[in-house]
Amino acid sequence: MSASAWAPLTQPVFRMLWITWLVANTCMWMNDVAAAWLMTTLTTSPALVALVQTASMLPVFLLGLPSGALADILDRRRFFMVTQFWVAGVAVVTCTLVLTDAISPVLLLVLTFANGIGLAMRWPVFAAIVPELVPRVQLPAALALNGIAMNASRIIGPLLAGAIIAALGSAYVFVLNAALSVAAGFVIMRWKRERTVSALPGERFLGAIRVGWQYVRQSTRMHAVLLRIALFFLQSTAVLALLPLVARGLQGGGAGTFTMLLAAMGCGAVVAASQLQRLRARYDRDTLVNRGSIVQAAMTVIVAFAPNVWVAVPAMFFSGMAWITVANTLTVAAQLALPDWVRARGMSIYQMALMGSAGLSAALWGKVATLGSVPLSLLAAAVTGMALLPWARRWRIEGKAEEDLTPSQAWKPPVTATPIAPDAGPVLVTIEYRIDPAQAAAFREVMKESRRSRLRQGALAWELFRDVNDPGLYTEYFIDESWVEHLRRFDRVTAADVHLRQRRLAFHIGPQPPVVTRRIAEPLDPH
Repeated sequence: MSASAWAPLTQPVFRMLWITWLVANTCMWMNDVAAAWLMTTLTTSPALVALVQTASMLPVFLLGLPSGALADILDRRRFFMVTQFWVAGVAVVTCTLVLTDAISPVLLLVLTFANGIGLAMRWPVFAAIVPELVPRVQLPAALALNGIAMNASRIIGPLLAGAIIAALGSAYVFVLNAALSVAAGFVIMRWKRERTVSALPGERFLGAIRVGWQYVRQSTRMHAVLLRIALFFLQSTAVLALLPLVARGLQGGGAGTFTMLLAAMGCGAVVAASQLQRLRARYDRDTLVNRGSIVQAAMTVIVAFAPNVWVAVPAMFFSGMAWITVANTLTVAAQLALPDWVRARGMSIYQMALMGSAGLSAALWGKVATLGSVPLSLLAAAVTGMALLPWARRWRIEGKAEEDLTPSQAWKPPVTATPIAPDAGPVLVTIEYRIDPAQAAAFREVMKESRRSRLRQGALAWELFRDVNDPGLYTEYFIDESWVEHLRRFDRVTAADVHLRQRRLAFHIGPQPPVVTRRIAEPLDPH
């Protein structure tokens, strides 16, 4: 099967939703450009201008995990559709207020925040949908195409917004944004998604949030990805947040200059995205992230002190190339570290780290620009990123063999002597192993991995005990919240879990397999 950069577009459903994603992100950029430029006409405060980025990104940080949980437990098609109509509604309200001259800096930030809520709810569900639409071998290319859509929209959106602002005014950018968002919602309605039907009842909202957070907490690979994406956006967001002021400060700068700089960044990202397949074949992910971070920091310094657009535009072009290289590399690493059952929750936490860092960055560097100057703030952002890079390099996103997270039906649910209510519990599971004492150290290392695996699947607690009188007898125990949560384990089994079980059993030397017991908590009358 082809794994070329454009191969995923041969899948009809992916192609339809990719075009929808392109339109949706074009709307997002139109809205952000119009809001950022409108703010420069309402106030001269660099902090308020930079807070437009914060207001747009903060909802993703606040609502990322709840939206990811909803995307995992609800119908993803309907959820995706609702988010589109939310964004359209916010655009209608915004354009009405602008047309009637009722807008103010504070109200614009509130509406930008409301629009960000729609983005916060939309991104995790689309991130979870993509692996459903393409074969695994095409997933990196599909994610790169998403990057192309994002950055093509970075060109199309600002160009459209700039032309409309110049000809008609900012309000009509929001009008077009609303119309395109509604159209995108109706396209999503045409998608006939095949749902995977489970015999088990759906996960509860709060329980889904707990398990999603716990999965990421126990994944060492996700730890590295989250740290690297947060540090990169702490460094890289400064140039986007302060770009309207950079544009105004250039010779002859105005709305057209701002649009040109954004479009240059988008062009660079599109060019780099089309070459990512070759870059991945030549360099490992850590090298791409490290070198991309260095290039982006260097371009930020050039933009900070650019005397004119002839210097600033090429710098933004190469900044876009570095940005998509780092962001796509880390996104692919996150996707490959998550099984499908928790993908939306995991990617929502990834997006929380990204947007939370970006929102903090916009507020921080906006404040620095207010106290000092825009060039000084951009220089400080670049220097901070480079100062943290040697420390960040210790958190590798590649090195060990990647876990095979393909779903497996190797384990069958237990048969019980009597029916058990789904909500009965907690459930105590114990497994007894007979181990050669000479192999105890190696066995404990495998059990460390088993602990992370059990907890990633939702266990409330896990421990390993050694018998005080028999040094070769070990008991593993873990607790699940309820019987139905215990049964979910058998739906969540991956090829990596099966392999880990085989490694555990390789240490067992008893004549019989390890003894497994399952016990349900017995409710007692307190009286």
